[in-house]
Amino acid sequence: MNLPNKLTVLRIILVAVFMFFLFMRGVPAKVFALMTFLAASFTDILDGYIAKKYNIVTDFGRLMDPIADKILVLSAFLAFVEMELVPAWMVVVIIFRDVAVTGLRMLALAKGKVISADEGGKHKMVSQVFAILAILFFLIFREGGMDIFHFWSASTEYVYKDAIFILMLLTTLLTLISGMSYLIRNREVYFNAKSH
Repeated sequence: MNLPNKLTVLRIILVAVFMFFLFMRGVPAKVFALMTFLAASFTDILDGYIAKKYNIVTDFGRLMDPIADKILVLSAFLAFVEMELVPAWMVVVIIFRDVAVTGLRMLALAKGKVISADEGGKHKMVSQVFAILAILFFLIFREGGMDIFHFWSASTEYVYKDAIFILMLLTTLLTLISGMSYLIRNREVYFNAKSH
């Protein structure tokens, strides 16, 4: 297994570490959760850079890299639903898009074709990572406001949750658009499958 693929596997392992810290109380735990998420996100940038620079792109990498991204992002969003920070329907839309795109990739793979991530998918990933980071900063700020500085109030919570809702609405919309674009552009994969 080459280095980019090892980094992809490491990203999946880091998800468990991220979730462990995310559900612990206290500012240090939330800071560790943020740092773990940043480290996992960095492996995504690094594995792609190394694979392209040294021309060691493999089918495993093309397939598992997007799946590792989905595991990281969806774990965070599902955790935020559990924490009542993000509406469940938004995460359902994100999951539906990812399942549809992954299904298309699997179908293409069965026919000997590997579909790599496109620009729309990368923009979608950036928007999702930005939303997750914003919510993680909110959690750190809230924990500090409640436990250390004692300035947190119901009205502060309301303002921050409204901001999270708007941010997630934009992220969900971008995710939906990128998914529809992906399915339309690769429609020959499932149209040919139907004709057989």
